[in-house]
Amino acid sequence: MHGLIRADDLELGRDADTGGQTKYVVDLARALARHPDVGEVLLVTRLIVDKAVGPDYAREEEPLSDGARIIRIPCGPDEYIPKEQLWDYLDSFTDNLTHWLQQQAHMPGVIHSHYADAGYVGVRLSNLLGVPLIHTGHSLGRDKRKRLLARGISRGQIEETYNIERRIDAEEDVLANADLVITSTHNEIEQQYGLYNYYDPSRMVVIPPGTDLEQFHPGRTGEKHPFSSRVERFLTDPGKPLILALSRADERKNIAALIEAFGESPELQAAANLLIIAGNRNDIRELENGPQAVMTDLLLLIDAYDLYGRVAMPKHHTPEEVPQIYRMVAAGHGVFINPALTEPFGLTLLEAAASGLPLVATENGGPVDIIRNCQCGELVDPLDREQIASALLKYLCDRDKWQQASRNGITQVRALYSWQTHADAYVTHIGKLSGKYTPLASAPPLSRKIRYRDRAIVTDLDQSLIGDSRALQQFLQVMRENRKSVSFAVATGRRVDSALATMKKHGIPTPDILITSLGTRIQYGQDLTDDDLWTDHIDYDWSLRRVRQALSSLPGLLPQEQRHQTAFKVSYYYNQQRAPSPDELNATLRQQEIAANIIVSFGQFLDVVPARASKGQALRYVAQRMEIPLEHILVAGGSGADEDMMRGNTLAVVVANRHHEELSLLPGRDRIYFARQSYAAGILEATEHYDFFDRCEVPDA
Repeated sequence: MHGLIRADDLELGRDADTGGQTKYVVDLARALARHPDVGEVLLVTRLIVDKAVGPDYAREEEPLSDGARIIRIPCGPDEYIPKEQLWDYLDSFTDNLTHWLQQQAHMPGVIHSHYADAGYVGVRLSNLLGVPLIHTGHSLGRDKRKRLLARGISRGQIEETYNIERRIDAEEDVLANADLVITSTHNEIEQQYGLYNYYDPSRMVVIPPGTDLEQFHPGRTGEKHPFSSRVERFLTDPGKPLILALSRADERKNIAALIEAFGESPELQAAANLLIIAGNRNDIRELENGPQAVMTDLLLLIDAYDLYGRVAMPKHHTPEEVPQIYRMVAAGHGVFINPALTEPFGLTLLEAAASGLPLVATENGGPVDIIRNCQCGELVDPLDREQIASALLKYLCDRDKWQQASRNGITQVRALYSWQTHADAYVTHIGKLSGKYTPLASAPPLSRKIRYRDRAIVTDLDQSLIGDSRALQQFLQVMRENRKSVSFAVATGRRVDSALATMKKHGIPTPDILITSLGTRIQYGQDLTDDDLWTDHIDYDWSLRRVRQALSSLPGLLPQEQRHQTAFKVSYYYNQQRAPSPDELNATLRQQEIAANIIVSFGQFLDVVPARASKGQALRYVAQRMEIPLEHILVAGGSGADEDMMRGNTLAVVVANRHHEELSLLPGRDRIYFARQSYAAGILEATEHYDFFDRCEVPDA
């Protein structure tokens, strides 16, 4: 979802969102596309129309390799924004991607999400399409929060800067729904995923990333290294071996500690020069705040330790020059170091080892597996300067140890970390999921009367449509006048019998579509024909008994009467003062490996439904069947149960009632209109706001 992704010349290190993960997904897509059992790979990302980052990211489609394409889907504002600001636009991205997929000849057989934001999209897409979800976290919010707290940053500041609670909630959700979680190291499973409620090691598999061995390989006899001229101009004695650190300018990469270790060790300064490749810059003053602070700190340290002539920090390099840089350092019997505070995996370690460089790396994270498997380096405490210096001197001062580590790295990376090995393991694990899912089948066509209408109004009953009898009659008259072009749908938490009785009492005719029991049942037309395909779809991995058992002993939850229960909905009266919060209830279910949706409405009712069911998911399924774009569907609601209908591409109205504050956390977006009037009058107000019966669009601001 985030970062700048294109087929060539990846802008690695441009900012915190364009690190090694962008290269990983591009290389993974190409490797899978080469596998004989894979028909096609679509690398889906965000469409960015922004002169500040260039035109490449505004291309809707870009070839990646034979059998692989980059597809860019609109998501929120045109300009490039950090991942922390994307959350409010992910539902719209999901709707846009679903629409794009519906235009294609084939639906995907597997969805693989990367990072929490894509996991949020992946869960919804997997539930809607009925295909397996694979996830790779890369880094995780709980681990990030723990490290930020350890640095003395307050919880409030962390939340304001990183939207960390939304990230963690999305990660919990994806862990509850993913069929397979691919990690790069065992350490990642134990130290990061182990912090989560839905921690299930049986669904996690370690498949290390591959290395492009055509790019990263040992130097050849007589090979020239043009980049050396850009390094030597910094150095008084350029004939010394080089200690190479290569990363983006990020405080977590801990390059400052490396300079301190170098500056405090006369032996290290006598044995080698230090080469720091930390992104690209024209003028440090023009960098974003984070990289600017890091680069300024590095220069101040170089000055403080008087390291002029012994440290090289070139301003520019290209991705194509990186393999040459590794071979240049290896040719001079140098060492590669990754001193990061923590490293989820460490692709640069594999690249350096494949090029013949011994490694010194942080003991926190992925390097543990790499160095154990390849026997090509030393692990160090990134906060221990003396240990860093000692490990570097081990290889700089002992040519035999250097040669052994170099040979081991070249051999073992080729044997264990090729992209072909990765793709073979990946496809093997996908094969084990075969038959577990049944993709959502094509339903019989709806009646012509419904199918040929080009827009729809979908409304809840209680506290939304009902509450003002005069306004209700006005609304029904307007619907009669526009019945040839507008379908009418009711989406309610009530059971079908209760919904029908309520509508009869208030003189509401049978709607074209009736969604009841919080999206767990869908019926059509005067005959109330059941959608059995939807029933089969939401039944996946649902256990009424296990839900009741998990919540049975908790305070503040009183089971509602049997007439409110269904086979796909467990309903309680909810005492906010005594009962656990919805987040705590979600955690309880996740800890027992129960994937479900918890919905609180009107401040006093709590319902648990299958993971694939909700008003919003049912609405999107119906919209596909009706062949009405979500942009032409007006959704009306007034409680928390209506929230996921209103996110994304629908036109939404929150009617004014005493429960509308439950929807106050909805993003302040132009597709969500907060009506001044209550109940049916608020819906009519929204039809004027959107010019619903004519242009049907969001008005200009």
